[in-house]
Amino acid sequence: MFTIYVYVLETLADWELGYVTSELHSGRFFKKDAECVSLKTVSYSKEPIHTMGGLTVIPDCLIDDVVVSETSVLLLPGADTWNDLKHGAIIKKASEFLSIGATVGAICGATTALANFGLLDNRRHTSNGQGFLEMFSPTYKGQSFYIDEPSVADNNLITANPTGSLLWAKQIIERLGVFQSDTLEFWYEYFSTGKAESFFALMQTLPSNNEK
Repeated sequence: MFTIYVYVLETLADWELGYVTSELHSGRFFKKDAECVSLKTVSYSKEPIHTMGGLTVIPDCLIDDVVVSETSVLLLPGADTWNDLKHGAIIKKASEFLSIGATVGAICGATTALANFGLLDNRRHTSNGQGFLEMFSPTYKGQSFYIDEPSVADNNLITANPTGSLLWAKQIIERLGVFQSDTLEFWYEYFSTGKAESFFALMQTLPSNNEK
């Protein structure tokens, strides 16, 4: 079973998590015999946090409760508050995840926190711009590994800018292997183009109730 830990913090950018959390939680497009997925919100305290969109989220667990395992996944969303020192503990967890081959996904402002910890210095990555990382992460030394794309997967590290949430979700889902490959391609095609024929093709890839 995969355990997906979603870090929540004040001013969390709601939309950046929408595609990946909805698909991993609902399992509506999972392939036959896909691994089960458990999704948990995690934070530095159990106090409610308030997203950029005005939603209130009560964390399921604390950073100390996070199990560092190859079947664990850590998702770090964008927010305007990543420069707060109290988030250092989750970035240390991210480093532990990366060191054992567990998956870490970071998008938008979360990439600056990884950069400050040196986690982008030797891994292919993206962000809101190379200059953005240099501005908000004074110790950033990963310029030669920067790729100007909406989302970049480098083995178990998947980074994205705020326009790349759909591709970021696709790469995370692909990494976990819970969709059939054709399901994933048509899913991405439909949500990026809105074409009815892509939705029909997506539905045709799903196992029937008798096959689940």
